[in-house]
This record gives sequence, C-alpha cells and structure tokens, in this order.
Amino acid sequence: MARANPLWGAPRIHGELLKLGYDVHERTISEIIKRLRPRKPPSQTWRTFLKNHMFNTYAVDLFKVPTARFQVLYVLVIIRHETRQVMHFNVTRHPTGMWSAQQIVEACPYDTLPKYLLRDRDGIYNKYFQSRIQNMGINEVKTAPKSPWQNPYIERLIGSIRRDCINAMIILNEAHLRYILTEYLAYYHEGRTHLVLGKETPGGRSVSEKPDNGKVVAFPRLGGLHHRYEWKDAA
Repeated sequence: MARANPLWGAPRIHGELLKLGYDVHERTISEIIKRLRPRKPPSQTWRTFLKNHMFNTYAVDLFKVPTARFQVLYVLVIIRHETRQVMHFNVTRHPTGMWSAQQIVEACPYDTLPKYLLRDRDGIYNKYFQSRIQNMGINEVKTAPKSPWQNPYIERLIGSIRRDCINAMIILNEAHLRYILTEYLAYYHEGRTHLVLGKETPGGRSVSEKPDNGKVVAFPRLGGLHHRYEWKDAA
C-alpha cells in the first residue's frame, strides 16, 4: 500500500487495514513506512483541529485552480462539519455573488437547512449573497480577516483536494476539472478513511470479510493515484 500510494501516510494506511480486519497499531505502520521510504514525507498542514461546538453547521470556501492553458478556474465547495461530507461543489471561470448564492441553494434543500454557515470575508459574498442566505433562514458566521484557521474543516478539505488530487494532475479545462473532482469526491466519501472520524469514511464503509481462500485486492481510484483495498476470493 505504501509503495502503490506514495501520497499516503501511516493514518491512511492504518484506516485501510482496519477495513480489512487487521488490528495493527498505527505506530507499527509508521515504522514500516520509514524503512520503505528513505525520505520523510512532507509534514501535513492543518494538523490542529478545532472541536466543533456548533450543531448543524456548514462551511463554504472558494479556491483557484490553474489549467494547462493558463486559465484560472474557481471551485466552490460546501462541507458539513458534523460528518465532513462535501454537500456540494461547482466550477466556474467567473464567480459572482449570485452564482455563489445559487450553490448554497443547491446544497441545502429546505428540509435540510443548516443553522450556521461559516465563511470568510471574500468579496464574492456580496449583499445579494447575504440577502439570499438570510432569506433561507441561515445564520452567517464570518471569520476574522486573513484567519483561515478559523475555518479549519474546509481548509483541511481544500488542502486534501490539492495534495491528494489536483497537485498530481494537469487540468485541461473546466469540464476536465469537474470530472476529476467528481471522481475524487466519490473516493473521498466512500473509500478514503478520515483520522477525525476514527478511521471511518463520511459515507460509511464496512469492514471487508476475509474469505476462506482469500487475498487482498487493490481497486485503483483516480487512475491509480489512490487505491481501495478489499478481501476477494482467490479461487
């Protein structure tokens, strides 16, 4: 797993092994990885997490992605704090307040409206955006200027998207980026184990049962950039 997934650290591999039914200490995996990888992988960012004291809170943020033709695309993501699920994302070349407000509407059907929406002070969240959110009955919570650590869960998500996906690929255009993010978020929800969720996935993932004559099989994700492991009958 360490050789096939060079971007993975001990917590991610430990999560996969737990899903295969192996009860092994994470520190043991860390020591094995040190022997397999001569160089120490770069330290992860956003290690310190703030505990979530708000019930039913969503967070929203926008980040840039350059393409192979030097265009700049904007990705807006909305995450649910409680489960770390990405409720919605979209890509555009020209983000506006009206467009951003529409993304909130699509992410939050009226029967599942959050109580709070955590965001930064980007100019895209203009008066139209604020009015639309207020009319939906959602309370906006703004972070302090230049304080991304006050919105840690979505910053962590964006960091994971960059490290696990975008930084290892060449983005061609808007359609290509949307496809790549769709594939990654499917893996993020169904296959990728999360440290903060106790090595569980946001969508829930059962432990793979070992057959009598079984072997561990790797299922590639994102063209082999990541893998999901399960027991399969060797016969």
